[in-house]
Amino acid sequence: MRVVRGAGAEQFENTIVMYELQNKQVLVIGLGGRGRAACRLLQQSGANVMAMDQADNEDLRAEAGRLRPLGIEVELGATKSPDRQFSLAVVSPAVRDSTPILREMLKRQVPVIGEFELGYQQSHCLNIAIAGTNGKGTTGELIERVLTHNHRKTALCGHGARPVCAVAPETKDLDYLIFQVNSFQLETTEFFRPAIAVLLNLTPDHMDRYRTHADYVRATARLFQNQQPFDWAIVQSEALAEMRALNLPIPAKVITFSANNRRADIFLDRGSMLISRLPDWEWPLLNTEQCLLRGSHNAENLMAALAVGHVLRLQLDEMVEVLKTQPHGEHRFEPLAEINGVKYINDSKATNVDALHKALLSLPPGPGGEPNTWLIAGGKDKGLEYHYVGPLISQRVKGAFLIGEAREKIRAAWSLFTPCTVAASLLEAVTIAAKNASPGDVVLLSPACSSFDQFRNYQHRGEVFREAVNALAAGKTN
Repeated sequence: MRVVRGAGAEQFENTIVMYELQNKQVLVIGLGGRGRAACRLLQQSGANVMAMDQADNEDLRAEAGRLRPLGIEVELGATKSPDRQFSLAVVSPAVRDSTPILREMLKRQVPVIGEFELGYQQSHCLNIAIAGTNGKGTTGELIERVLTHNHRKTALCGHGARPVCAVAPETKDLDYLIFQVNSFQLETTEFFRPAIAVLLNLTPDHMDRYRTHADYVRATARLFQNQQPFDWAIVQSEALAEMRALNLPIPAKVITFSANNRRADIFLDRGSMLISRLPDWEWPLLNTEQCLLRGSHNAENLMAALAVGHVLRLQLDEMVEVLKTQPHGEHRFEPLAEINGVKYINDSKATNVDALHKALLSLPPGPGGEPNTWLIAGGKDKGLEYHYVGPLISQRVKGAFLIGEAREKIRAAWSLFTPCTVAASLLEAVTIAAKNASPGDVVLLSPACSSFDQFRNYQHRGEVFREAVNALAAGKTN
């Protein structure tokens, strides 16, 4: 048992059971950014490391060239496991259970953990974990800013941020490690236990990986499985209801929040005021009209950050001062430009239908309530249903320009609600949208899909959109 001391931390105890790595034979499966970070951390911990990836491309060969001089053995284009014994296998979150090398490790009864679990086990400070379908990045940044403003040393890592294994060596000098964690990472946890666990929402996502939404909920609920009664769980009340319907327990102390349920411990009142009913904290907390972040989904992100600060005994006025000035992050409903009276918004981070739904609700309708948004959507399908957002699209969207692998599936779902045009590329979609848009309109990139059919990641997709908008702006001034 290890007790971590520090301002606001005396009430927490942190127990981490670590695998012994010195001189152990460890296999890393998957050589994406997280797999590479795992290789380096294992090598620094004294393990003998072999890394394997089914793919073999120029980028991976370049990475292999950087790993091999460290004494890390690398095999690309790998289709079967090497004929040797391993003490441990570490898997990247994108690697599926059906991958032959992973299946062979499980068949041999080799312990298998994820890169996230490995980094957690090698960390040396208290941690705050944020999970849920949407909002992890925004909420993580809010909590990081609040803690930094209150002179706590923190680092943000996990899904959408630096790999946990890359941050772990720095944690001896930190007060808190803030994890953004998705369901894929939680699948391969073993001892992971957050002192404070935040669950933002549970809307359908990753249905190309999970058989049912309930399976997705169960994977995400692993966030709480090792918590103790003196830990904290800060949970959206609707997500808590889904967990209870599946008999998924939360052993920690629970604080609920919601933009729609006034019976939650922290709730949204009259569309803008965040109210607490927690004992000794029963008063208005924040007027969101004074914040740069708008919309009910951001109201919930702000509630979660306030609840974390309350648990850590931070002063409300100190938190509010920071939260009011938090801007939209890159690729998250990010305003880029206004050209000829048309606003361009980059919401490339919206990789599922619920995120698109929230983006559309955040946009005011046009004069007389008429649609005024030209929507660019599409990408790699995650097995989601696009029909349910149709009624809102009919109210807000003048026309949709659809790209990527999912374009025909989306057109079949939305063509009754708005005119749909298939575009060969994101650049073509921006060009057509700009020609159709009138002053007062909005061109919104909010794909409702992952980016991996045409782009490296959602950031790359957002940067391509930004470059296209910048080119339009430059053409305007010539």
